Amino acid sequence: MNRQRVALFWFSATVAVSLIAMLVPLPAVLQPFKPYWPALVLLYWALESGDRVSLGLAFAVGLFADLLDGVLLGEQALRLTALMFIALRFRSRLRFFPMWQQTLAVLALLLNDRILLLIVRTFAGEASPTLSWWFSPFVGAALWPFLFLLLDDLRIRLRIA
Repeated sequence: MNRQRVALFWFSATVAVSLIAMLVPLPAVLQPFKPYWPALVLLYWALESGDRVSLGLAFAVGLFADLLDGVLLGEQALRLTALMFIALRFRSRLRFFPMWQQTLAVLALLLNDRILLLIVRTFAGEASPTLSWWFSPFVGAALWPFLFLLLDDLRIRLRIA
């Protein structure tokens, strides 16, 4: 395979694995700690290869995630589109942050995502979430350096631009 096909396959595979990871059931005790995998993977690709990720792609991945997860149609599409808009807008700055600042920026993006989710679910008539509902962005931010380094190492080994 040529390099462009390998790059497209690798990108598609990481997004698919993130969607599958989103569906993995966890015990009720661990459920609040489950990070939002599609957001983390799309955020990585937005920072490392901004031309590969667009708002339309984020919306399409979000709609597919909505169908897989069985939530309100458009909920995750809105969340991922908003997250990618901010990430792509500040991509040139975020790319060159030291890892600890990048992790804080990812935490801010994930907290913004949770606030947007809270607004959508409030308008949908759901009850207010518990305090443990807010743990997920912190777990996602804590996993960010490891996910970033893992995906970056694999991207470099496969020589994907």
